Amino acid sequence: MLWQPIEDLTSNWQNLASSELPPLVTVWDEQAERLRTSGEFKTFMDRLRREIAIETGIIERLYTIDRGITRLLIEQGINEALIPHGATDRPIQQVVSLIQDQEAAIEGLFDFVGGQRTLSTSYIKQLHQVLTENQDSAEALDPLTGKIIPVRLIRGDWKRQPNNPMRPDGTIHEYCPPEQVASEMDRLIGLHHQHQNQKIPPEIESAWLHHRFTQIHPFQDGNGRVARCLASLVFIQAGWFPLVLTRDDRAAYIAASEQADHGNLQSLINLFSKSQKQAFIRSLGLSEQVLSETRRTQIIIASIAEKLKQNQSASLQKRNLKVEKFAANLFDIAYIRLQDVANEIKLSVQNLVSNADIFTIYAPVGDARSYYHRYQIVETAKQLGYFANLRSYHTWMQLVIDVETSTTFLLSFHVLGHEYRGLLVCSACAYHRDNTEEGERNISDIQALSDSPFQFSYADDEGNLIERFKQWLEDVILTGLEYWNKSL
Repeated sequence: MLWQPIEDLTSNWQNLASSELPPLVTVWDEQAERLRTSGEFKTFMDRLRREIAIETGIIERLYTIDRGITRLLIEQGINEALIPHGATDRPIQQVVSLIQDQEAAIEGLFDFVGGQRTLSTSYIKQLHQVLTENQDSAEALDPLTGKIIPVRLIRGDWKRQPNNPMRPDGTIHEYCPPEQVASEMDRLIGLHHQHQNQKIPPEIESAWLHHRFTQIHPFQDGNGRVARCLASLVFIQAGWFPLVLTRDDRAAYIAASEQADHGNLQSLINLFSKSQKQAFIRSLGLSEQVLSETRRTQIIIASIAEKLKQNQSASLQKRNLKVEKFAANLFDIAYIRLQDVANEIKLSVQNLVSNADIFTIYAPVGDARSYYHRYQIVETAKQLGYFANLRSYHTWMQLVIDVETSTTFLLSFHVLGHEYRGLLVCSACAYHRDNTEEGERNISDIQALSDSPFQFSYADDEGNLIERFKQWLEDVILTGLEYWNKSL
Protein backbone atom coordinates (compact mmCIF):
# COMPACT_ATOMS: atom_id res chain seq x y z
CA MET A 1 0.00 0.00 0.00
CA LEU A 2 1.48 3.35 -1.08
CA TRP A 3 1.82 6.18 1.42
CA GLN A 4 -0.56 9.12 1.08
CA PRO A 5 -0.55 12.39 3.05
CA ILE A 6 -3.08 12.38 5.91
CA GLU A 7 -6.62 13.55 5.18
CA ASP A 8 -9.08 15.51 7.29
CA LEU A 9 -12.43 14.10 8.40
CA THR A 10 -15.08 13.88 5.70
CA SER A 11 -17.75 16.58 5.59
CA ASN A 12 -20.43 14.14 6.80
CA TRP A 13 -18.54 13.23 9.99
CA GLN A 14 -21.74 13.68 12.03
CA ASN A 15 -23.01 10.38 10.60
CA LEU A 16 -20.10 8.55 12.25
CA ALA A 17 -21.06 9.50 15.83
CA SER A 18 -22.29 6.90 18.34
CA SER A 19 -25.91 7.20 19.50
CA GLU A 20 -25.23 4.94 22.50
CA LEU A 21 -22.61 6.98 24.32
CA PRO A 22 -24.28 10.37 25.01
CA PRO A 23 -27.11 9.00 27.22
CA LEU A 24 -24.68 6.71 29.02
CA VAL A 25 -22.35 9.67 29.63
CA THR A 26 -25.27 11.60 31.15
CA VAL A 27 -25.86 8.87 33.74
CA TRP A 28 -22.14 8.45 34.42
CA ASP A 29 -21.55 12.17 34.93
CA GLU A 30 -24.17 12.21 37.69
CA GLN A 31 -22.63 9.26 39.51
CA ALA A 32 -18.96 10.08 38.90
CA GLU A 33 -18.86 13.09 41.20
CA ARG A 34 -20.39 11.08 44.04
CA LEU A 35 -17.75 8.40 43.51
CA ARG A 36 -14.87 10.85 43.23
CA THR A 37 -15.80 12.58 46.47
CA SER A 38 -15.71 9.22 48.26
CA GLY A 39 -11.93 9.18 47.96
CA GLU A 40 -12.00 5.69 46.44
CA PHE A 41 -12.20 6.68 42.78
CA LYS A 42 -8.41 6.52 42.62
CA THR A 43 -8.48 2.82 43.58
CA PHE A 44 -10.81 2.05 40.71
CA MET A 45 -8.84 4.11 38.18
CA ASP A 46 -5.53 2.57 39.31
CA ARG A 47 -6.88 -0.86 38.43
CA LEU A 48 -8.04 0.39 35.05
CA ARG A 49 -4.66 1.94 34.28
CA ARG A 50 -2.85 -1.26 35.22
CA GLU A 51 -5.07 -3.26 32.88
CA ILE A 52 -4.34 -0.89 29.99
CA ALA A 53 -0.61 -0.90 30.76
CA ILE A 54 -0.42 -4.71 30.72
CA GLU A 55 -2.65 -5.34 27.72
CA THR A 56 -1.06 -2.74 25.41
CA GLY A 57 2.27 -4.58 25.61
CA ILE A 58 0.52 -7.87 24.82
CA ILE A 59 -1.17 -6.30 21.77
CA GLU A 60 2.26 -5.10 20.56
CA ARG A 61 3.70 -8.57 21.32
CA LEU A 62 6.38 -7.14 23.58
CA TYR A 63 5.64 -10.02 25.96
CA THR A 64 2.96 -12.53 26.97
CA ILE A 65 1.39 -12.99 30.41
CA ASP A 66 -1.11 -15.60 31.60
CA ARG A 67 -4.64 -14.28 32.08
CA GLY A 68 -4.71 -15.34 35.72
CA ILE A 69 -1.49 -13.47 36.52
CA THR A 70 -2.78 -10.47 34.56
CA ARG A 71 -5.84 -10.30 36.83
CA LEU A 72 -3.64 -10.61 39.92
CA LEU A 73 -1.41 -7.73 38.77
CA ILE A 74 -4.45 -5.58 38.02
CA GLU A 75 -5.90 -6.15 41.47
CA GLN A 76 -2.73 -6.00 43.59
CA GLY A 77 -0.27 -3.88 41.59
CA ILE A 78 2.68 -4.38 39.23
CA ASN A 79 5.08 -6.45 41.33
CA GLU A 80 7.75 -8.94 40.21
CA ALA A 81 6.97 -11.18 43.18
CA LEU A 82 3.44 -11.81 41.80
CA ILE A 83 4.73 -13.27 38.51
CA PRO A 84 5.79 -16.93 38.81
CA HIS A 85 8.37 -18.52 36.54
CA GLY A 86 6.85 -19.53 33.20
CA ALA A 87 3.94 -17.08 33.34
CA THR A 88 5.61 -14.84 30.71
CA ASP A 89 7.93 -15.35 27.73
CA ARG A 90 10.46 -12.66 28.71
CA PRO A 91 12.61 -12.06 31.80
CA ILE A 92 10.23 -11.00 34.56
CA GLN A 93 12.19 -7.87 35.47
CA GLN A 94 12.13 -6.70 31.84
CA VAL A 95 8.37 -7.31 31.56
CA VAL A 96 7.67 -5.38 34.76
CA SER A 97 9.80 -2.46 33.53
CA LEU A 98 7.93 -2.35 30.21
CA ILE A 99 4.55 -2.41 31.97
CA GLN A 100 5.63 0.36 34.32
CA ASP A 101 6.61 2.48 31.30
CA GLN A 102 3.09 2.12 29.90
CA GLU A 103 1.59 2.91 33.30
CA ALA A 104 3.76 6.04 33.64
CA ALA A 105 2.66 7.22 30.19
CA ILE A 106 -1.03 6.83 31.07
CA GLU A 107 -0.51 8.65 34.37
CA GLY A 108 1.21 11.39 32.39
CA LEU A 109 -1.88 11.79 30.19
CA PHE A 110 -3.98 12.66 33.25
CA ASP A 111 -1.34 15.17 34.39
CA PHE A 112 -1.30 16.65 30.87
CA VAL A 113 -5.09 17.13 30.91
CA GLY A 114 -5.05 18.42 34.48
CA GLY A 115 -2.49 21.03 33.51
CA GLN A 116 -4.73 22.13 30.61
CA ARG A 117 -1.83 21.79 28.18
CA THR A 118 -2.21 21.86 24.40
CA LEU A 119 -1.16 18.85 22.33
CA SER A 120 2.11 19.46 20.48
CA THR A 121 4.79 17.50 18.66
CA SER A 122 7.17 18.06 21.58
CA TYR A 123 4.71 16.36 23.96
CA ILE A 124 4.30 13.44 21.55
CA LYS A 125 8.09 13.00 21.51
CA GLN A 126 8.10 13.15 25.31
CA LEU A 127 5.37 10.51 25.38
CA HIS A 128 7.44 8.22 23.16
CA GLN A 129 10.45 8.72 25.44
CA VAL A 130 8.44 7.55 28.45
CA LEU A 131 6.85 4.59 26.65
CA THR A 132 10.19 3.23 25.42
CA GLU A 133 12.30 4.01 28.50
CA ASN A 134 13.15 0.33 29.01
CA GLN A 135 13.21 -0.74 25.36
CA ASP A 136 16.71 -0.72 23.89
CA SER A 137 16.16 -2.09 20.40
CA ALA A 138 13.69 -2.32 17.55
CA GLU A 139 13.35 -4.65 14.56
CA ALA A 140 14.39 -3.52 11.09
CA LEU A 141 14.73 -5.06 7.64
CA ASP A 142 18.34 -5.55 6.53
CA PRO A 143 18.37 -4.37 2.87
CA LEU A 144 21.37 -6.59 2.08
CA THR A 145 20.11 -9.91 3.47
CA GLY A 146 16.35 -9.28 3.53
CA LYS A 147 16.27 -10.53 7.11
CA ILE A 148 14.78 -8.87 10.20
CA ILE A 149 17.55 -7.69 12.54
CA PRO A 150 17.61 -5.82 15.89
CA VAL A 151 18.76 -2.18 15.73
CA ARG A 152 19.29 0.48 18.41
CA LEU A 153 16.03 2.28 19.22
CA ILE A 154 15.90 6.07 18.84
CA ARG A 155 13.85 7.34 21.76
CA GLY A 156 11.85 10.55 21.68
CA ASP A 157 12.73 11.62 18.15
CA TRP A 158 11.41 11.07 14.64
CA LYS A 159 12.63 8.13 12.58
CA ARG A 160 15.66 8.58 10.33
CA GLN A 161 15.12 5.57 8.10
CA PRO A 162 11.96 4.17 6.43
CA ASN A 163 10.04 1.72 8.63
CA ASN A 164 7.76 0.12 6.06
CA PRO A 165 6.70 -3.40 7.12
CA MET A 166 6.39 -6.35 4.78
CA ARG A 167 3.00 -8.08 4.90
CA PRO A 168 2.68 -11.91 4.95
CA ASP A 169 1.73 -11.79 1.25
CA GLY A 170 5.03 -10.08 0.42
CA THR A 171 3.59 -6.60 -0.21
CA ILE A 172 5.09 -3.51 1.42
CA HIS A 173 2.96 -1.14 3.52
CA GLU A 174 4.45 2.32 3.10
CA TYR A 175 4.40 4.85 5.92
CA CYS A 176 5.39 8.51 5.73
CA PRO A 177 8.99 8.98 4.46
CA PRO A 178 11.34 10.33 7.15
CA GLU A 179 11.83 13.64 5.32
CA GLN A 180 8.05 14.29 5.38
CA VAL A 181 7.41 13.36 9.03
CA ALA A 182 7.88 16.81 10.60
CA SER A 183 5.49 18.55 8.20
CA GLU A 184 2.88 15.79 8.42
CA MET A 185 2.99 15.82 12.23
CA ASP A 186 2.53 19.61 12.21
CA ARG A 187 -0.51 19.14 9.95
CA LEU A 188 -1.87 16.41 12.25
CA ILE A 189 -1.65 18.70 15.29
CA GLY A 190 -3.18 21.62 13.38
CA LEU A 191 -6.18 19.58 12.23
CA HIS A 192 -6.65 18.17 15.73
CA HIS A 193 -6.86 21.69 17.17
CA GLN A 194 -9.45 22.59 14.50
CA HIS A 195 -11.48 19.54 15.48
CA GLN A 196 -11.43 20.62 19.13
CA ASN A 197 -12.90 23.98 18.11
CA GLN A 198 -15.53 22.15 16.04
CA LYS A 199 -16.51 20.01 19.07
CA ILE A 200 -15.97 16.73 17.17
CA PRO A 201 -17.35 13.88 19.39
CA PRO A 202 -14.58 12.10 21.33
CA GLU A 203 -15.16 8.68 19.74
CA ILE A 204 -14.69 10.18 16.25
CA GLU A 205 -11.72 12.39 17.11
CA SER A 206 -9.88 9.64 19.00
CA ALA A 207 -10.22 7.22 16.07
CA TRP A 208 -9.21 9.88 13.53
CA LEU A 209 -6.17 11.04 15.54
CA HIS A 210 -5.10 7.44 16.21
CA HIS A 211 -5.38 6.38 12.59
CA ARG A 212 -3.76 9.43 11.01
CA PHE A 213 -0.87 9.16 13.47
CA THR A 214 -0.33 5.51 12.52
CA GLN A 215 -0.44 6.50 8.83
CA ILE A 216 2.51 8.80 9.49
CA HIS A 217 4.27 6.26 11.75
CA PRO A 218 6.76 8.95 12.82
CA PHE A 219 8.83 6.86 15.23
CA GLN A 220 11.17 3.99 14.52
CA ASP A 221 9.12 1.75 16.86
CA GLY A 222 6.38 2.15 19.48
CA ASN A 223 3.94 3.92 17.18
CA GLY A 224 0.98 1.74 18.19
CA ARG A 225 1.55 2.50 21.87
CA VAL A 226 1.76 6.23 21.22
CA ALA A 227 -1.34 6.13 18.99
CA ARG A 228 -3.43 4.47 21.71
CA CYS A 229 -2.17 7.04 24.22
CA LEU A 230 -3.27 9.84 21.90
CA ALA A 231 -6.70 8.24 21.58
CA SER A 232 -6.83 7.96 25.37
CA LEU A 233 -5.88 11.61 25.68
CA VAL A 234 -8.95 12.64 23.67
CA PHE A 235 -11.20 10.55 25.91
CA ILE A 236 -9.61 11.81 29.14
CA GLN A 237 -10.03 15.42 28.00
CA ALA A 238 -13.74 14.67 27.55
CA GLY A 239 -13.95 13.30 31.11
CA TRP A 240 -14.28 9.73 29.80
CA PHE A 241 -11.92 6.77 30.27
CA PRO A 242 -8.56 5.86 28.71
CA LEU A 243 -8.85 3.55 25.72
CA VAL A 244 -8.97 -0.08 26.86
CA LEU A 245 -8.04 -2.62 24.18
CA THR A 246 -7.09 -6.14 25.27
CA ARG A 247 -5.54 -9.17 23.63
CA ASP A 248 -9.07 -10.31 22.73
CA ASP A 249 -9.58 -7.14 20.66
CA ARG A 250 -6.38 -7.51 18.64
CA ALA A 251 -7.91 -9.11 15.52
CA ALA A 252 -10.79 -6.61 15.39
CA TYR A 253 -8.34 -3.76 16.04
CA ILE A 254 -6.11 -4.77 13.12
CA ALA A 255 -9.10 -5.27 10.81
CA ALA A 256 -10.59 -1.88 11.74
CA SER A 257 -7.22 -0.18 11.20
CA GLU A 258 -6.91 -1.73 7.75
CA GLN A 259 -10.42 -0.55 6.84
CA ALA A 260 -9.41 2.95 7.95
CA ASP A 261 -6.37 2.69 5.64
CA HIS A 262 -8.88 2.31 2.79
CA GLY A 263 -10.92 5.36 3.84
CA ASN A 264 -13.52 3.78 6.16
CA LEU A 265 -13.07 5.05 9.70
CA GLN A 266 -16.41 3.69 10.97
CA SER A 267 -15.14 0.31 12.22
CA LEU A 268 -12.38 1.93 14.27
CA ILE A 269 -14.87 4.43 15.71
CA ASN A 270 -17.22 1.55 16.58
CA LEU A 271 -14.40 -0.37 18.29
CA PHE A 272 -13.37 2.66 20.36
CA SER A 273 -17.04 3.38 21.18
CA LYS A 274 -17.50 -0.20 22.32
CA SER A 275 -14.44 0.13 24.57
CA GLN A 276 -15.84 3.30 26.14
CA LYS A 277 -19.30 1.75 26.58
CA GLN A 278 -17.78 -1.21 28.38
CA ALA A 279 -15.67 1.12 30.54
CA PHE A 280 -18.75 3.12 31.53
CA ILE A 281 -20.69 -0.04 32.35
CA ARG A 282 -17.78 -1.52 34.32
CA SER A 283 -17.28 1.72 36.21
CA LEU A 284 -20.95 2.00 37.11
CA GLY A 285 -20.96 -1.58 38.38
CA LEU A 286 -17.45 -1.99 39.80
CA SER A 287 -17.35 1.45 41.39
CA GLU A 288 -19.92 0.22 43.89
CA GLN A 289 -17.69 -2.79 44.56
CA VAL A 290 -14.73 -0.49 45.21
CA LEU A 291 -16.79 1.51 47.65
CA SER A 292 -18.07 -1.59 49.46
CA GLU A 293 -14.54 -2.97 49.88
CA THR A 294 -13.50 0.00 52.02
CA ARG A 295 -16.08 -0.63 54.78
CA ARG A 296 -15.40 2.82 56.14
CA THR A 297 -18.07 4.11 58.48
CA GLN A 298 -17.99 7.61 57.05
CA ILE A 299 -18.51 6.39 53.49
CA ILE A 300 -21.33 4.05 54.50
CA ILE A 301 -23.15 6.79 56.40
CA ALA A 302 -22.66 9.24 53.53
CA SER A 303 -23.89 6.63 51.06
CA ILE A 304 -27.02 5.96 53.13
CA ALA A 305 -27.74 9.67 53.39
CA GLU A 306 -27.31 10.02 49.65
CA LYS A 307 -29.66 7.12 48.99
CA LEU A 308 -32.33 8.62 51.25
CA LYS A 309 -31.94 11.95 49.53
CA GLN A 310 -32.18 10.43 46.08
CA ASN A 311 -35.08 8.15 46.97
CA GLN A 312 -37.05 11.20 48.01
CA SER A 313 -36.22 13.04 44.81
CA ALA A 314 -39.21 13.51 42.54
CA SER A 315 -36.91 14.03 39.55
CA LEU A 316 -35.30 10.64 40.11
CA GLN A 317 -38.71 8.97 40.22
CA LYS A 318 -39.62 10.61 36.93
CA ARG A 319 -36.39 9.35 35.39
CA ASN A 320 -37.04 5.83 36.59
CA LEU A 321 -40.59 5.89 35.26
CA LYS A 322 -39.31 7.12 31.89
CA VAL A 323 -36.69 4.40 31.53
CA GLU A 324 -39.22 1.76 32.67
CA LYS A 325 -41.54 2.91 29.90
CA PHE A 326 -38.67 2.38 27.45
CA ALA A 327 -38.08 -1.06 28.99
CA ALA A 328 -41.73 -2.05 28.50
CA ASN A 329 -41.53 -1.15 24.79
CA LEU A 330 -38.28 -3.06 24.32
CA PHE A 331 -39.74 -6.02 26.25
CA ASP A 332 -42.68 -6.21 23.81
CA ILE A 333 -40.37 -5.99 20.80
CA ALA A 334 -38.16 -8.78 22.16
CA TYR A 335 -41.04 -11.08 23.07
CA ILE A 336 -42.70 -10.75 19.65
CA ARG A 337 -39.35 -11.47 17.98
CA LEU A 338 -38.71 -14.55 20.16
CA GLN A 339 -42.19 -15.84 19.33
CA ASP A 340 -41.39 -15.44 15.60
CA VAL A 341 -38.14 -17.38 16.09
CA ALA A 342 -40.01 -20.11 17.99
CA ASN A 343 -42.53 -20.46 15.15
CA GLU A 344 -39.74 -20.61 12.56
CA ILE A 345 -38.01 -23.40 14.49
CA LYS A 346 -41.29 -25.34 14.87
CA LEU A 347 -41.88 -25.23 11.12
CA SER A 348 -38.34 -26.33 10.35
CA VAL A 349 -38.35 -29.40 12.65
CA GLN A 350 -42.01 -30.51 12.61
CA ASN A 351 -41.40 -33.25 10.04
CA LEU A 352 -38.01 -34.24 11.44
CA VAL A 353 -38.49 -34.64 15.20
CA SER A 354 -41.68 -36.09 16.66
CA ASN A 355 -41.32 -34.95 20.28
CA ALA A 356 -40.00 -31.43 19.71
CA ASP A 357 -41.22 -28.79 22.14
CA ILE A 358 -40.49 -25.13 21.37
CA PHE A 359 -42.18 -22.37 23.33
CA THR A 360 -41.78 -18.90 24.87
CA ILE A 361 -42.59 -17.81 28.40
CA TYR A 362 -42.27 -14.46 30.16
CA ALA A 363 -42.68 -12.61 33.45
CA PRO A 364 -43.66 -8.93 33.01
CA VAL A 365 -43.40 -6.19 35.65
CA GLY A 366 -45.09 -7.21 38.90
CA ASP A 367 -45.35 -10.91 37.97
CA ALA A 368 -45.01 -13.30 40.92
CA ARG A 369 -42.30 -15.19 38.99
CA SER A 370 -40.11 -12.12 38.43
CA TYR A 371 -37.49 -13.48 40.86
CA TYR A 372 -36.99 -16.66 38.79
CA HIS A 373 -33.66 -17.44 37.04
CA ARG A 374 -31.54 -15.35 39.39
CA TYR A 375 -28.63 -17.81 39.17
CA GLN A 376 -28.37 -17.63 35.36
CA ILE A 377 -28.72 -13.84 35.30
CA VAL A 378 -26.12 -13.24 38.01
CA GLU A 379 -23.70 -15.66 36.33
CA THR A 380 -24.14 -13.84 33.01
CA ALA A 381 -23.48 -10.50 34.73
CA LYS A 382 -20.26 -11.93 36.21
CA GLN A 383 -19.12 -12.97 32.73
CA LEU A 384 -19.76 -9.42 31.48
CA GLY A 385 -18.19 -7.72 34.51
CA TYR A 386 -21.05 -5.85 36.18
CA PHE A 387 -23.43 -6.14 39.16
CA ALA A 388 -27.00 -7.21 38.26
CA ASN A 389 -29.54 -5.58 40.59
CA LEU A 390 -32.80 -7.60 40.40
CA ARG A 391 -34.46 -5.95 43.39
CA SER A 392 -35.42 -2.56 42.00
CA TYR A 393 -36.71 -3.71 38.60
CA HIS A 394 -36.81 -7.07 36.89
CA THR A 395 -38.61 -8.69 33.98
CA TRP A 396 -37.55 -11.69 31.90
CA MET A 397 -38.51 -13.88 28.97
CA GLN A 398 -37.38 -17.26 27.67
CA LEU A 399 -37.27 -19.18 24.43
CA VAL A 400 -37.12 -22.90 25.29
CA ILE A 401 -36.03 -25.37 22.60
CA ASP A 402 -36.45 -29.06 23.50
CA VAL A 403 -35.17 -30.79 20.37
CA GLU A 404 -33.04 -33.81 21.32
CA THR A 405 -31.36 -31.60 23.92
CA SER A 406 -32.86 -28.78 26.00
CA THR A 407 -31.58 -25.29 25.20
CA THR A 408 -32.92 -22.06 26.69
CA PHE A 409 -32.42 -18.43 25.66
CA LEU A 410 -33.01 -16.03 28.57
CA LEU A 411 -33.43 -12.25 28.28
CA SER A 412 -33.51 -10.21 31.50
CA PHE A 413 -34.26 -6.50 32.00
CA HIS A 414 -32.82 -5.20 35.28
CA VAL A 415 -30.83 -2.44 37.00
CA LEU A 416 -27.07 -2.09 36.52
CA GLY A 417 -25.25 -1.46 39.82
CA HIS A 418 -26.40 -1.31 43.41
CA GLU A 419 -28.36 1.90 43.04
CA TYR A 420 -31.23 2.62 40.67
CA ARG A 421 -30.71 6.00 38.99
CA GLY A 422 -32.55 5.64 35.72
CA LEU A 423 -30.17 3.16 34.04
CA LEU A 424 -31.40 -0.30 32.99
CA VAL A 425 -29.84 -3.10 30.99
CA CYS A 426 -31.02 -6.14 29.09
CA SER A 427 -28.77 -9.20 29.33
CA ALA A 428 -29.01 -12.34 27.22
CA CYS A 429 -27.68 -15.82 27.86
CA ALA A 430 -28.17 -19.39 26.71
CA TYR A 431 -27.81 -22.58 28.71
CA HIS A 432 -28.63 -26.29 28.73
CA ARG A 433 -30.84 -28.27 31.09
CA ASP A 434 -29.55 -31.80 31.60
CA ASN A 435 -31.50 -34.69 33.13
CA THR A 436 -30.00 -36.21 36.29
CA GLU A 437 -30.42 -39.69 37.70
CA GLU A 438 -32.79 -38.27 40.32
CA GLY A 439 -35.08 -36.95 37.59
CA GLU A 440 -34.13 -33.30 38.09
CA ARG A 441 -32.79 -31.00 35.38
CA ASN A 442 -29.51 -29.26 36.08
CA ILE A 443 -28.46 -25.99 34.44
CA SER A 444 -25.13 -26.15 32.62
CA ASP A 445 -22.90 -24.26 30.20
CA ILE A 446 -24.31 -20.77 30.79
CA GLN A 447 -23.00 -18.47 28.05
CA ALA A 448 -23.56 -14.75 27.58
CA LEU A 449 -24.90 -14.06 24.09
CA SER A 450 -23.33 -10.60 23.78
CA ASP A 451 -20.05 -9.04 24.84
CA SER A 452 -21.86 -6.48 26.99
CA PRO A 453 -25.44 -5.99 28.20
CA PHE A 454 -27.70 -3.67 26.22
CA GLN A 455 -27.79 -0.51 28.32
CA PHE A 456 -30.35 2.31 28.14
CA SER A 457 -31.44 5.21 30.32
CA TYR A 458 -33.96 8.01 30.70
CA ALA A 459 -31.60 10.18 28.62
CA ASP A 460 -31.99 8.03 25.48
CA ASP A 461 -33.83 9.13 22.36
CA GLU A 462 -36.60 6.54 21.92
CA GLY A 463 -36.25 6.29 18.14
CA ASN A 464 -32.51 5.63 18.27
CA LEU A 465 -33.00 3.35 21.26
CA ILE A 466 -35.41 1.04 19.44
CA GLU A 467 -33.15 0.77 16.40
CA ARG A 468 -30.13 0.02 18.61
CA PHE A 469 -32.09 -2.63 20.49
CA LYS A 470 -33.38 -4.36 17.38
CA GLN A 471 -29.84 -4.69 16.00
CA TRP A 472 -28.52 -5.94 19.35
CA LEU A 473 -31.41 -8.42 19.60
CA GLU A 474 -30.75 -9.85 16.13
CA ASP A 475 -27.07 -10.37 17.02
CA VAL A 476 -28.13 -12.09 20.26
CA ILE A 477 -30.57 -14.40 18.44
CA LEU A 478 -27.94 -15.34 15.85
CA THR A 479 -25.39 -16.12 18.58
CA GLY A 480 -28.03 -18.13 20.47
CA LEU A 481 -28.91 -20.20 17.42
CA GLU A 482 -25.22 -20.96 16.87
CA TYR A 483 -25.03 -22.06 20.52
CA TRP A 484 -28.04 -24.39 19.98
CA ASN A 485 -26.57 -25.74 16.74
CA LYS A 486 -23.34 -26.75 18.51
CA SER A 487 -25.31 -28.76 21.07
CA LEU A 488 -27.01 -30.99 18.49
